[in-house]
Amino acid sequence: MTRTLNITSSDIVHHLKLSYQVPEIIEAIASQKIIQEAAQEAKITVTPEEIQQQGDTFRLTQKLVKAQDTLIWLEKHSLSEHDFEASVCNQILAQKLAHHLFASQVEQFFYQNQLDYVTAVTYEVIFNDKDVALEMFYAVEEGEICFPDIARMYIPEPELRCVYGYQGSKNRKDFCPEIAASVFAATPPQILKPIVTSKGVHLIWLEEILQPKLDEKLREKIISELFSVWLKKENDSLKIAFKSD
Repeated sequence: MTRTLNITSSDIVHHLKLSYQVPEIIEAIASQKIIQEAAQEAKITVTPEEIQQQGDTFRLTQKLVKAQDTLIWLEKHSLSEHDFEASVCNQILAQKLAHHLFASQVEQFFYQNQLDYVTAVTYEVIFNDKDVALEMFYAVEEGEICFPDIARMYIPEPELRCVYGYQGSKNRKDFCPEIAASVFAATPPQILKPIVTSKGVHLIWLEEILQPKLDEKLREKIISELFSVWLKKENDSLKIAFKSD
């Protein structure tokens, strides 16, 4: 037999307080108010057509194909259709404001910080024993074994083992400093001498280093980064008074 459990808005607020999430919620609310005020000052608006298009894109990414799927999703998140449109409107407003503030600064920022966007394609196996890692390093250098074989032997996670410890394409800041220093000083393809960090002993195969191109994807990333920094500064400059109802 299904039992009904009643949860009130006060219960939700009380839980947020007890789980120490109130500061993050307040910061998010403050951020939205900052965006709305700055957008109003810049005379930035959002049209119903833009909301419809963004909403359709969101529903597609969430696989909300049927109208009933959307209604179930809204109910799950305690949202009305008006709430959903307001959420979409806020997203568009933030995107437009970010472009308004920083689109003209992208090229200069990119060329001043170009090295930060160089990426490295790596594979990695983490050992507990440095001697074993060194043994494998020299074995690869001598041509006695290849890196995929090491990955198959020493990576316990099945999914990671299947891709031979593939780490993807990462920027310098995505690596810890001691690893970044070795990775970006090397000439690929190359195996790097074992590097010790708090996580263990890293044996890394450097596949490729990719020089950045200022394409649309990177342009949007830079705008987003600049906007996040600006928003954080605006937040930090505020004195927020939290008043309980």
